[in-house]
Amino acid sequence: MPKVTANHLQIEYESFGAADSPAILLIMGLGAQLGRWPRELCDALVDRGFRVIRFDNRDCGLSSKIDDAGIPAIGRFLRFGEPLDVPYSLADMAADSVGLLDALSIEQAHIVGASLGGAVAQLIAATYPQRILSLTCLMSTSSHPDLPPPTPAASQALFAPLPAERDKTSLIEDALRRQLAVSSPAYPACPQQLREVLIYEHERSYYPAGVARQLAAFLASGDRRPLLATIQTPTLVLHGADDPLIPVECGQDIAAHIPGAELRVIDGMAHDFPPPLIDVFAEAIAGIARRGMVSTAG
Repeated sequence: MPKVTANHLQIEYESFGAADSPAILLIMGLGAQLGRWPRELCDALVDRGFRVIRFDNRDCGLSSKIDDAGIPAIGRFLRFGEPLDVPYSLADMAADSVGLLDALSIEQAHIVGASLGGAVAQLIAATYPQRILSLTCLMSTSSHPDLPPPTPAASQALFAPLPAERDKTSLIEDALRRQLAVSSPAYPACPQQLREVLIYEHERSYYPAGVARQLAAFLASGDRRPLLATIQTPTLVLHGADDPLIPVECGQDIAAHIPGAELRVIDGMAHDFPPPLIDVFAEAIAGIARRGMVSTAG
């Protein structure tokens, strides 16, 4: 896969479809490599006439690591409310995404963000409106402090320390437990298939320090409701009714604060991409993208 220089970083990306087709930029969530966007989803969007670009965020996968930044004191922030010193912000990650578009000579794109990537996508829509044709937020939040928190089991999956044994097998089994804790109840994940994904990711780039820094950026990002109110881009909010990590009320809150936003809640979906829902995701993303292109043409 190729790399480009974007926002002074090396960003690893992958592109599908014709270079002259309307572009969809997929922004993944916390610590997740580009392959977490299912290839089947990318292909389904290409079949609908789009060019699809997925990439590794900074501090993840094969993109640049911010090695000299250290590890933020997230534990003290969560337990004692101590100020959180972050080496970069979600706004910096938004600038990375726009820089990737610049490097690929893409003037405007449809932006799709999942989880933390949804928060980054919101910032792109609010601060770079000239670059975005449509916005899709998947399983994300406005980060308003009054919104419900993760369930205890999902919090454990997100914030629990790494296992005492740090060998490859122990780390992969730990990651598997965390992923299964947020998988969709109506569309159960196959543990063996998920384990194979985690083995590939571990061998490609195991980098927990980057996860900690991305999490710190998210925790420090603050309430985005005022920014959401400024977004004029055609917007779709997709959320699972059974998401234990970012409860459905968070998706409802995004839709309530972006003028004209569509909300679609999917029963039985949690915080993952179940294979039976790939065509549902693809048609929903393509639908808001078509609306965005008509709006721009008008």
